[in-house]
Amino acid sequence: MKLKLILSILFVATCFVALGQEKSPEKGLIKISIMYPYSEGKTFNMEYYETKHMPMVASFLGANLVKYTIEKGLSSGIPNQPLPYLAIGTFYVKSLSEYQAAVAPQRDAFRADFKNYTDVTPVILVSEVVK
Repeated sequence: MKLKLILSILFVATCFVALGQEKSPEKGLIKISIMYPYSEGKTFNMEYYETKHMPMVASFLGANLVKYTIEKGLSSGIPNQPLPYLAIGTFYVKSLSEYQAAVAPQRDAFRADFKNYTDVTPVILVSEVVK
């Protein structure tokens, strides 16, 4: 009975260690963050962005696209400070060069669509997921 308990504890401990060492499925991916800074009086149509713009852009990325996310800004992390971003759209792709090749011919169309959901000029950050 004691041996069974010890073996069970060892099994559970091994599982926790294995989970802690599991590689993140996003590690090594390229992350393109399109951030829309908050500014008094600026507008952002989240419904349009979620149902039209982001799916349109994603449709050009093909198998290179792993996933995309859409975030709606709620507040600053510092009390009594203004909201830093109205929204952030993020694409996770396998290859930056494939992403750039896919969006380059569509860039003018993507920018022309901005007027349908915002009057904010986005800030774009390209990064690599490290963990």
